[in-house]
Amino acid sequence: MIENQDIRPAQVIGPLGEPLTLEDLPSPKTKRWVVRRKAEVVAAVNGGLLTIDEVLERYSLTLEEFASWQRAVDRSGMAGLRVTRIQHYRDLYERQLKY
Repeated sequence: MIENQDIRPAQVIGPLGEPLTLEDLPSPKTKRWVVRRKAEVVAAVNGGLLTIDEVLERYSLTLEEFASWQRAVDRSGMAGLRVTRIQHYRDLYERQLKY
C-alpha cells in the first residue's frame, strides 16, 4: 500500500509557487502564525513533505486548528487564512453552498 511507504519528496511547491523543503518550513518554535507560514505548512502536508501527525507534534497544533487551515486554503486560498477575514470568507462559502 502506498500509505505504508516512507517515500517522500525532497521538495514541494509552496503557496507562492516556489520550491519548499523541510529547511524552508517555519521554525518549530513559531508562535506567531502569519498567513504565509500557515500556507507553507498546509502545502507541505498536501505535497507529502510532512504528515499531519508530524505537523501537529512539530508545531504543537491541535488537529482542529490545522484542519481549519486546510479548509480555509481549500475554500479561499491564502486569503482565507487571514484572521481578520475569517467570518467574511465563512459567510461567502456558506452562501455559495446554498446556490
